[in-house]
Amino acid sequence: MRKQLLKSAIAMHVREHASVYLFTIVLFLMGVIFGAIVVNSLNLSQKQDLYYYLTQFFGQVAKGEFASAYDMFQQSYFHNLQYIGFMWVLGISIIGLPLILVLLFLKGVVVGFTVGFLVNQMGWQGFLLSFVSVMPQNFIVIPAFIVMGTVSVSFSLKMVRNQFMKRMHEPIFPMIMRYAFVMVAISALLLISASLEAYVSPMIMKQVVQLINQ
Repeated sequence: MRKQLLKSAIAMHVREHASVYLFTIVLFLMGVIFGAIVVNSLNLSQKQDLYYYLTQFFGQVAKGEFASAYDMFQQSYFHNLQYIGFMWVLGISIIGLPLILVLLFLKGVVVGFTVGFLVNQMGWQGFLLSFVSVMPQNFIVIPAFIVMGTVSVSFSLKMVRNQFMKRMHEPIFPMIMRYAFVMVAISALLLISASLEAYVSPMIMKQVVQLINQ
């Protein structure tokens, strides 16, 4: 019964905010495309410098010289939590609406640039490396960012309507409680993504780098 109620609540939420979801997804994808385009705009010396640091890093990966898994977990989790938390605060502030969109776009740029640079410099090997190093945690992080961005934008728009359209007044406290619940749920999801990045991705990366270097 609880699962059925949860599914119906999620379905209702998606239907209610379908247009905002579509907008945030398109915005994120535009960021990914822009990030990939930026790779091609780098001059040769910039690409060489980045590739040098990249090969140094992969050399360390092949030898198993990682930072401790716990440190990686903490860094990944708190970095993403701060990013998500900032979006949450911007949603409450009303005037932060444009910044939420900027943060979503920038997240797309980072993903697009990372994958684009690896593929540009290493071909199919770069694609394979990006798949095992970038994608596992991002299968959770990206949807989490899109949901948080959509909910923050929707909450901000509701706050604007409450302020300037008195006929559409809605009690603030229940809205904030629902908004806070989304933040807590996404924070829990980020624990899973940080665990993947810290404990799973390094092991897979090591195997792939050693395979490529053979």
